[in-house]
Amino acid sequence: MSLPIKNFTKNKLNQKYLNEIAERTLEVAKFKKPVEISLVITGEKRIKSLNKKYRKIDKITDVLSFGNEEFVGLPDKIIYLGEVFICYPQAVRQAKQKKHLTKKELAILLIHGILHLLGYDHKGNYENSEMKILEKKILTVL
Repeated sequence: MSLPIKNFTKNKLNQKYLNEIAERTLEVAKFKKPVEISLVITGEKRIKSLNKKYRKIDKITDVLSFGNEEFVGLPDKIIYLGEVFICYPQAVRQAKQKKHLTKKELAILLIHGILHLLGYDHKGNYENSEMKILEKKILTVL
């Protein structure tokens, strides 16, 4: 599992922890093929622009996923699943609202983004969705 991280903020990240989150997510979701997922940590301006361009929603969001629909294999047989964008300032706000650490919120958002790349969705009732159940299961493993 490869998780290259581009951090466009001045905030320090625990890359080892984020890699562990990604690996656990794939493990619990029973996705066993070798993969690469790009993680982009960004600010409000970029995430709002992406949300407007691709989802037609002109507001800041916490996480966006852009999947590689064909699961193209890289030369070394690694499957490139896509990119996960996380808005760091939004993660900080949500962590404060939920009364937990930003580190945990980043984990929650990364898990959510990767599950979207794997084809999970939460249209309808998110709280009772298979995706939400998997997210909780992954978080308890950590």
